[in-house]
Amino acid sequence: MASFAPSHCILKLFLLISLFSSCFGSRIIGRTLGQDNQFQLLHYHKGALLSGRISVNLIWYGKFKPSQRAIIADFITSLSSSSAPAQTQPSVASWWKTTEKYYQLANSKKPSSLSLYLGKQILDENYSLGKSLTRKQIVELASKGEQRNAINVVLTAADVIVDGFCQSTCGSHGSSKGAAIQGKNYKFAYIWVGNSETQCPGYCAWPFHQPTYGPQNPPLVAPNNDVGMDGMVINLGSLMAGTATNPFGNGYFQGPAEAPLEAASACPGVYAKGAYPGYPGNLLVDRTTGASYNAHGTNGRKYVLPALYDPSTTTCSTLV
Repeated sequence: MASFAPSHCILKLFLLISLFSSCFGSRIIGRTLGQDNQFQLLHYHKGALLSGRISVNLIWYGKFKPSQRAIIADFITSLSSSSAPAQTQPSVASWWKTTEKYYQLANSKKPSSLSLYLGKQILDENYSLGKSLTRKQIVELASKGEQRNAINVVLTAADVIVDGFCQSTCGSHGSSKGAAIQGKNYKFAYIWVGNSETQCPGYCAWPFHQPTYGPQNPPLVAPNNDVGMDGMVINLGSLMAGTATNPFGNGYFQGPAEAPLEAASACPGVYAKGAYPGYPGNLLVDRTTGASYNAHGTNGRKYVLPALYDPSTTTCSTLV
């Protein structure tokens, strides 16, 4: 397991006066790039960014309905720029384009690029490692995906307990050495996200559930009518941005490598313009369902995605 594995952490509201569902690691609260516009550019540590044609492989651990798996699969497909023309704006693909600015800054003369596509989907519905997992076992599960040019995403079901889940983390990302291919060793990136619907929705599925601490504002209606899965999309989106721009712990981040602020975690709790602690911002609302959203995806999907730190403007960039 790579020593670098930033966690998608929980910030308690009595410390921040708000619950934020997208940040990594045991970060120092005083360093948060927050609402006061005193932003600092995330430092580039000269390491490799994730580039080339990369498969996103989904390892489903535990029981998920086909409709739940489709929510995540459609989100991954929506990230591709090739799907952008078919997406109504604002779109998932346009949200993802903010990450391209990191590549341009890293090498303005000859920037690399990243092309994502949905790869394998592996089902482990029989809980092969039990219902209580360590971080080492998460990496073991991630290794079931591709060993090269890959992001292997482990998604744990609502009845699976993972070390630190709901106590200090909603998910994490890192990298690991894959099996040797033609005599060469390669690294693959991995992400883990848990379904918090029954364990800690107030932590990891806000704003679709009332927060555990702070002002008890009414929760938003989840765009895919699934609090747990829509919460997973927010956390997965955050971790995907961190994986692309800081895959091996020496890319773009601020602070200590073991608890960094990254592309999405630099903008905690911000989903639309007008956001403030405890309020996600002025999101769009579906007139028929009453669901909140800020991005359109493939197959008519709607999602709520976190703000991303824009290194060219040094602000948190939102779609709406």
